[in-house]
Amino acid sequence: MRKFTVFTLFMLVLTVAGLAQNGTRLIGFDAKTTGRGGVSTGFFDNTSLLMTNPAGISFLKENMLEADFSMMIPKLKFTNTFNNSEGNSHTYPLPSLGITYTPKKSKVTLGLGFFTNGGMGSDFNLNHQLFKDQNGNYVQQEYYSKFAVMQGGPSLSYRFSNNFSAGISAHMYYSMMDFRMPYSLSPNELKGVVNPQTGMTFGQMFSAPQSQGGLGYNEVTAYAKMSDLAAFGFGGKIGLAYKVNEMFSLGLSYTLPVDLTYKNGKADMDMTYQMNDAFGRVVAGYMNNYPGINQQQAMDSAMTAFTQMGIDLSLGAIASYDLENKLSMPQQISFGFSYAPNKKFRFGMDFEWLNWKKAFEKMELNMTGGQNANINRMLGNTGSFSLNFPLSWKDTYIIHAGGEYDFSKLFTFRAGFVYGTNPVPESTVFPVFPAIVENHVTAGGTLNLSKKFSVNFAYEMALNKELTATNPSTVAAEYNNSTSSLQTMLFHLSLTWKY
Repeated sequence: MRKFTVFTLFMLVLTVAGLAQNGTRLIGFDAKTTGRGGVSTGFFDNTSLLMTNPAGISFLKENMLEADFSMMIPKLKFTNTFNNSEGNSHTYPLPSLGITYTPKKSKVTLGLGFFTNGGMGSDFNLNHQLFKDQNGNYVQQEYYSKFAVMQGGPSLSYRFSNNFSAGISAHMYYSMMDFRMPYSLSPNELKGVVNPQTGMTFGQMFSAPQSQGGLGYNEVTAYAKMSDLAAFGFGGKIGLAYKVNEMFSLGLSYTLPVDLTYKNGKADMDMTYQMNDAFGRVVAGYMNNYPGINQQQAMDSAMTAFTQMGIDLSLGAIASYDLENKLSMPQQISFGFSYAPNKKFRFGMDFEWLNWKKAFEKMELNMTGGQNANINRMLGNTGSFSLNFPLSWKDTYIIHAGGEYDFSKLFTFRAGFVYGTNPVPESTVFPVFPAIVENHVTAGGTLNLSKKFSVNFAYEMALNKELTATNPSTVAAEYNNSTSSLQTMLFHLSLTWKY
């Protein structure tokens, strides 16, 4: 009963606090592992093996229960033609828990773990060239994202010999996602027909040069608020562990890709500023073409023109949709080793490949139930449509290196370094998905308070990384030649009980 109570409390913490996570995928899942640079695949000494290489739990010398609590403090900055802004400051908690058990005289080791896998996000207030008041002053918009992934479940390893074991993990994934930002589309997405006789669409009208009677837009923009998106998925991991001797060990693991369908979300799309700007361009066109009319007459003519196109400006340009989104978590291969030249010093390295190219090629957004007649008219639908948001991420290669030294039976010191290639291309980098860091430095230690109980701690710094977007950006024109930067600090504390 006591174990069930602890488990229930932990799950409550995970589902509440874990949602606020920010940043890239974690490099380590407990303080001990993170202190030595996240080296774990071939380092068989703690319960984070449930996340990295389940085969390794066969070589744990004792049954183990570990609880980890981490705090992440990101620092973001974004610069473009209209902004030179730092992101709003937040601190995010990241919990995890793992337990292993080997029955006496058994070749089987069982494990159960729940971990904060990672995530990313941002929180800015930024200027956008479209969002201005009647006096031409910028009306700052919120650029916000929150994307978190948690996973957990049982693991099992079997020790075929004193030196070799194989293991498997079966994990359930939970992920949530929120976005708030200006969302830009190609005018070609406006497929509604303006004039059935000519076949001209709203997209053609919005994109045609003003000298040819069009509105001269390269993109159309709405303020989008996408919320309450949640997804469950199932995945697995298989691992191999080989302990050559007391000095040297090897590990290899493969993680299956996981498809996630985010359901029951809501999308609020507000095209008010876009329509006001379009109306202003039509008024300016009338005044330019007919110099003798005044502004009120031009506005009346513009109102008539919109009415003839089937747009009732009194209905506004705000719509709410039911939202479904599809994304994937990448498959992963990890190889690692550890080497202990003497009883006090241990060193290890991990080499990882993550298949982001396939997982984060795009986000599929499916919206249904839109009731605004004006927006439906311009899009040429009855309130349901689909969009693909471009991501085009690249595969990443990560190298973890780190070691630890026992200064005494009481204290162990650790240090490490991580290098990972940046998955985000210049063509799709933007401040709402700032997962661009490459280098991490880490340090930590362990206080062995008794033979059964120890306290582990670590500090992690993701060094500042800047990335400048291409011109043109695939995401939106506001990101052309913009620069996004990210730096992150993490503090880790974990408790280990050997039972």
